[in-house]
This record gives sequence, structure tokens and C-alpha cells, in this order.
Amino acid sequence: MAGQKPVEKFVAGQVSAALWGNDITARNGNKAIILKASIQRRYKDEKDNQWKSSTSFSRNEIPLAIYCLQKAFEKMIEKQIEGSDDGVVEEVVM
Repeated sequence: MAGQKPVEKFVAGQVSAALWGNDITARNGNKAIILKASIQRRYKDEKDNQWKSSTSFSRNEIPLAIYCLQKAFEKMIEKQIEGSDDGVVEEVVM
């Protein structure tokens, strides 16, 4: 995913979830895109004054993470429904 842009991004406070499209080839040879989600929390490190990312969440950040993941899931379902036209699938059994 390095250098790649997300298909969609959902943000709540310092927490964000991103959807990534990964090209795959199924057993039958058909090409498709499978969507995967990543989640992170951004924070500014007071030691070096740099922005950093973490995948751990405090009690108050968990609802924000849930919100972002719910939005990501909804978009995955939406893309799956549209998938008959653009090749996007939620899951491929290999």
C-alpha cells in the first residue's frame, strides 16, 4: 500500500479508517479488486514535535474507531453491490 492512495477515507477526530483496493486474480483467472480496511490514530509526539501514527486506542478513542470502521464497512457493501459493473468484490474464495 506504500505510495498508493486509499479508495476512501473516513475520519473522526484523530482516528481514521482507509479503504484500499488490492488487485487479485481468482482461480478462474478473472481479475478483481478486493477492498481491505486499515485504521490508525494520529498524534503529535511531544519529544520531537512530529506527527506519528498508532494502531492502539484509548477508551475514549474506541467509539471513534468503531464509527470509522462502520463507515468503511458500509462503503465496502456499497461497492460490492456496484461490483457487478466495476469488478469490485468484498471477498473472494480462493
